[in-house]
Amino acid sequence: MLFLTPLFLLATGYLNPRTSDAHVFAPSLYELRETGPGNVAVRWKEPVIKAQGTRLRPVLPADCEGIGKPKVEWIQSAAVATWEAYCREGLIGETVSVEGIGTSNADVLLRIELSDGRSLRHVLTATEPSYTIPERESKLDVVTGYIRLGAEHILEGFDHLLFVLGLVLIVGWGRTLLWTVTAFTVGHSITLALAVLGVVNVPQKLTEAGIALSIYFLGIEIIRSFGSDRTLMKRYPWIIAGLFGLLHGLGFAGALSEVGLPQTEIPLALFSFNVGIELGQLLFVAIVIVIWAALKRSPVSWPGYVKYIPAYAIGSMAVFWFFERLWGLIVPYGMFG
Repeated sequence: MLFLTPLFLLATGYLNPRTSDAHVFAPSLYELRETGPGNVAVRWKEPVIKAQGTRLRPVLPADCEGIGKPKVEWIQSAAVATWEAYCREGLIGETVSVEGIGTSNADVLLRIELSDGRSLRHVLTATEPSYTIPERESKLDVVTGYIRLGAEHILEGFDHLLFVLGLVLIVGWGRTLLWTVTAFTVGHSITLALAVLGVVNVPQKLTEAGIALSIYFLGIEIIRSFGSDRTLMKRYPWIIAGLFGLLHGLGFAGALSEVGLPQTEIPLALFSFNVGIELGQLLFVAIVIVIWAALKRSPVSWPGYVKYIPAYAIGSMAVFWFFERLWGLIVPYGMFG
């Protein structure tokens, strides 16, 4: 009876171009890096696929002037413009903004590297389209900023959400679900930390293909669970969820590496990002359970085959993502011309 949830997610994925890659943590990136007294290197990265009607333009601080014409190049699925600027008084105390963000649904990641070695990270939104560079970034700013990034990443990560949905469908709700989701969290927390700190290094494309396979495995387990209570996932839900969590953590690390970490607050930022992921994950689980409970109370008599629809929907998406990501692995190495 929970087939409405995956079908809704599938429809969202196909109709919304931002989810065509499943792993849609791809906001625009605005980077300012002090390279010398008054000299600033500017980098603006904007994804090709973006919300309809989005028109964004980075705005330099009032005391800064652009030098020369921007150099534009295509990197994967994004347009990247770089240029130099001269800021007479430096960046500290200046206000950075993005024009057009107030009328769009887009977020912009702001990354600033100052000449004193400090790195600042902030998220510009429709309600907060500008940022004044402080003398020192407070711990509270780090915590709130990275919790928001973590929550946004999991809630926009269509593949991760489908995996969590599969866990709910297999183990149901209750204590077993609590421990299973906890094991998944522990698993991805471990590899997220190891990958971000440089201890583990796995190609991102390979990781994404592996995540697709993990979702396909869950689709099969859902179908098998209808005829037996002794499936692998039914017997060892915590272990299996924890092992796949290790894989998904590498995917989270790819997103976090794009944002970067403040060098003076790495443990705090890493912890906060993880908290954001967990909060977003719990919110999604709560929504699924509420929908599931509502459908169970519905007077509609669902046909017997309906229970198979979520498994086939999840498995079909996983197969599509796997071959799409496999192609992304093969093509860059020139195996097809």
